[in-house]
Amino acid sequence: MDIGGLTTVVANSAYISARGSFDGTANPASNRDKKYHSRLKLPHITVCEGLRETLDLGFRTVCVEQPIGKRLFQEFLDSNNEYKGTCRLWKDIEEYNMAEDEVRVKKASKILSRYMEPEAKYFCSFLPENGITKVKEKHQEARDDLFNETMDSVMNYLKEMPFTFFLESMYLKRFLQWKWLEMQPTGEDWFLDFRVLGKGGFGEVSACQMKATGKLYACKRLNKKRLKKRKGYEGAMVEKRVLARVHSRFIVSLAYAFQSKTELCLVMTIMNGGDLRYHIYNVDEDNPGLDEPRACYYAAQIIQGLEHLHQKRIIYRDLKPENVLLDNQGNVRISDLGLAVELADDQEKIKGYAGTPGFMAPELLRGEEYNFSVDYFALGVTLYEFMAAKGPFRTRGEKVENKEVKKRILNDPVFYPEKFSDNAHSICEGLLFKEVDKRFGFKNGSCDELREHPYFSQINWRKLDAGILPPPFVPDSKTVYAKDINDVGAFSTVKGVQLEDKDRQFFDEFASGNISIPWQEEMIETGIYSELTVWESGGTLPSDLRRESILEQPAKSSTCTLS
Repeated sequence: MDIGGLTTVVANSAYISARGSFDGTANPASNRDKKYHSRLKLPHITVCEGLRETLDLGFRTVCVEQPIGKRLFQEFLDSNNEYKGTCRLWKDIEEYNMAEDEVRVKKASKILSRYMEPEAKYFCSFLPENGITKVKEKHQEARDDLFNETMDSVMNYLKEMPFTFFLESMYLKRFLQWKWLEMQPTGEDWFLDFRVLGKGGFGEVSACQMKATGKLYACKRLNKKRLKKRKGYEGAMVEKRVLARVHSRFIVSLAYAFQSKTELCLVMTIMNGGDLRYHIYNVDEDNPGLDEPRACYYAAQIIQGLEHLHQKRIIYRDLKPENVLLDNQGNVRISDLGLAVELADDQEKIKGYAGTPGFMAPELLRGEEYNFSVDYFALGVTLYEFMAAKGPFRTRGEKVENKEVKKRILNDPVFYPEKFSDNAHSICEGLLFKEVDKRFGFKNGSCDELREHPYFSQINWRKLDAGILPPPFVPDSKTVYAKDINDVGAFSTVKGVQLEDKDRQFFDEFASGNISIPWQEEMIETGIYSELTVWESGGTLPSDLRRESILEQPAKSSTCTLS
């Protein structure tokens, strides 16, 4: 074994050891750095009570969208006998929505008897009678939308008096403490780096670990001078802004954005299974490509990710197998949003040449205005490559110039391998139409047209969305699905670039710190929330939430010390 190979083996060993259960969260306490863990402390309420005037304290923002806010609101409800039943109904409906098909009728019946019968202990009298009647008539069918109206009624009830009382409770004060902690700066020193997983246009992507919690992430590093030299500021900021806006299990999440002396850093979801290009060509080199059920599963998850982006008026523009990453459970997420573009509210289409040769749609190549349609053409190319182990506009291993690929996309028909089923042929053909009005895609605000195609007849979309649909392939927990470190390649030194004050101003704007929802999820998942959210018995106000306690002297110790 040469030195390069040995370096990879050692790096892989350290990385696999760090991730433990493969996601690095089975026993996060064992992977924490005591020094940094000790820095995670909630402040006294006098330090953060001013946030009440600056934060968005709307019901949906605090109690539904933010994980810690939701957790504290539910704790408040559960502590009040008047609201306890409503809180449990909320949780039971969420459990029903996540449940396997075979137990849903039983769970629906339990919800009916526990909250919708007048004699029940937790009867919710605010529920409209006609809504209860509908549930009684339909509960044996256990449909996905069985409790949608009930949940709407629950939210409408909770956002009135219960939420008003919550805003004046110690639970809101605890929320302010957590928001203060969330806003504290986090920098390069908070992370421990492991092996390089790949490289992008401006820097490397490596595995890293948040020292205070033990959670594993991927860190995308953008070299400051290389960004300036290649005029990459706008793309970097767009990627950061888009990642901070979206929150979907089908798109990588951004947890932290900070800067070091030489780099801008995006800390994101770790995807231990590698990218799908690696799985198509490198996992089984003698038999490249993915079988149809596996390709179908991944395409379904990509569609859900694209729909989320498009509903937020974001065009992706760089879908391809190497930008679709596999996690340790066998699910995929879209990554690398550096070429994404956001449409304004009054904007229907844009112009601009962006993407990867071979994946760009005809209307983009012709210089016309376009919308979300370009992402579904790229999905067609990607799905074709999943199954054929080659793109639809070049033969495997063919070296062809970009202008020739462009010509083929604009003019040539697509030929399908014999192994494609009729449904696989049909779905790819529908996505690869050169005419936008014929192409499958995002219509009337959703991807229902695609989901209803026979190619996806075996996909249970509710389970897919809930993350409980078993994947067709689960990565090996002892394998690192990445190229050898020497094969990743290194960047040359950037010369002749000087950073000025306006550059540093951009870097400061980029390094916005912790991203709210992923950060709160991390605090809950790794047990930090439970460690720090401690209440007094009997509902007594904890001392750190009492303003006057800041003036109280700590109790004297009876222990003698000798110097």
